[in-house]
Amino acid sequence: MLATLYDIHGNLPALEAVIADAREAGADRWLLGGDYGAWSPWPQETIELLHTLPDTTWIRGNGERWPRELPWDRPDVARELENYESGYGNGEGWLYSLQEHVELDGVLFVHGSPLRDDDSFAKEPGPRDLELLAGIHNRTIVFGHSHVQFQREGPSGTYLVNPGSVGMSLDGDVGAAYALWHGGRAFELRRVEYEYEKAAAAYEELGPPLGEIAAKRIRQGSD
Repeated sequence: MLATLYDIHGNLPALEAVIADAREAGADRWLLGGDYGAWSPWPQETIELLHTLPDTTWIRGNGERWPRELPWDRPDVARELENYESGYGNGEGWLYSLQEHVELDGVLFVHGSPLRDDDSFAKEPGPRDLELLAGIHNRTIVFGHSHVQFQREGPSGTYLVNPGSVGMSLDGDVGAAYALWHGGRAFELRRVEYEYEKAAAAYEELGPPLGEIAAKRIRQGSD
């Protein structure tokens, strides 16, 4: 069984809880979908824990790309990130070099969408779905980035699955989110309770503005 973990954002207590839950459920393979731990309280610890998992497939998120390619198409974000180190240290180059997408047993795994790693499908169908598919059709696509857990039919014969965010949910639920894949279109969306106040306090110690924003998100499960 494959466990799909996206958008951890260095939230170590959430990651530990998700791994324990997935193992208890029978997971023996792991798809790691990007945004692992840059600009967080536990960047190195997050990567070290993920490296202990067996049979892993890693893909790169914008959180692994932005330390090397600041998003100047979003100048407000780029100016903020200029003032921070990713925290990845010597591992930054390896994470930047990860593949942007992978296909496993006919399912396409990306970080944000087939079009961009920092642009994602909405929970409800919308006019941008076709653009974000970038020509993909008749496929199941698993993605993250928006931190909103859902699955639904997409256009052109696609099926869209967002496992949600392990470390920083934005769908109104403070629980850590991930999904188990049972084959085909059978994805089990799961939530796990964890010590979110511990994670929020650790983010606050990073200082404003990033630390304050992240702590608020973790406590509320929303912006």
